Amino acid sequence: MRALEDRYGRVATDLRVSLTDRCNLRCSYCMPEEGLDWLANERLLSDDEVVRLIDIAVTILGVREVRFTGGEPLVRRGLVDIVQRTAALAPRPELSLTTNALGLARTAPALAAAGLDRVNVSLDTVRRETFLEITRRDRLDDVIAGLEAAQAAGLGPVKINAVLLRGVNDTQAAELLAWSLERDYHLRFIEQMPLDAQHGWDRAAMVTADEILAHLETRFSLSPAVEPRGSAPAELFRVDGGTGTVGVIASVTRPFCGDCDRVRLTADGQVRNCLFAREESDLRGAMRDGASDEELAERWLIAMRGKRPGHGIDDPTFLQPDRPMSAIGG
Repeated sequence: MRALEDRYGRVATDLRVSLTDRCNLRCSYCMPEEGLDWLANERLLSDDEVVRLIDIAVTILGVREVRFTGGEPLVRRGLVDIVQRTAALAPRPELSLTTNALGLARTAPALAAAGLDRVNVSLDTVRRETFLEITRRDRLDDVIAGLEAAQAAGLGPVKINAVLLRGVNDTQAAELLAWSLERDYHLRFIEQMPLDAQHGWDRAAMVTADEILAHLETRFSLSPAVEPRGSAPAELFRVDGGTGTVGVIASVTRPFCGDCDRVRLTADGQVRNCLFAREESDLRGAMRDGASDEELAERWLIAMRGKRPGHGIDDPTFLQPDRPMSAIGG
């Protein structure tokens, strides 16, 4: 087995696999209301191609965790079969799913039976009017039903990812935490990152980690968790001295690039060695041209060697990736 190691000694063991660039919400910080020009079907990896590349990552390159993302992965028809086939790999990787939870109430039992271990659900508010403002869809009840179904199916711990938007939901942080704690969901707040399709991100308008904590401390007492963070992106805090925790992912103001253990595979078969990379390595074309597993693994290794020491958001020369988050995968 060969490690996906970059020039700085970081080893990627966590693979994020985007299954589609399509989404059934239109979150204002991600894409415009009318949506985007979706990838043509012939450009997307087939189910067999997805599983083959995951197999190479796991059995040849030492990947231990696989997370399925999008767009919205639940709109991928072959999702359950892909999960089942990935769970059958040896060694078996840990399997998770990042989703907006629309349709999860219907699919959670099948996903659990197929071998999915847990889910991360994107939810920025529990107020119906704010949910509609952010997502441009009146689907809050469906998200809540999906969360409940995931928990009932044993896809836990169920994690919630939330982004705070200034003047929209930033004053609702404590409310969302209380709601999550009552239901035993693990809440993580994420600083808004420059990955929107509109390229309208403004650092001055971003709600920072310090501001997130200040909002939470209007209602709760927070103390740093004892457990070391390791390569996990979230800094954890105990809530009111109890067993409940809340996490803050300060991707912009407190970057953790030095501990990064991730690599990404887009829905059209491109390796991205960083969320903010502006270069990609094409595995789809090589695979369709007849490349062997070893040749594809070597291409992957070469792609990782080009990884930069950090995302460079604070560098004056920083350029936002051409692809938006929906086309990269979280």
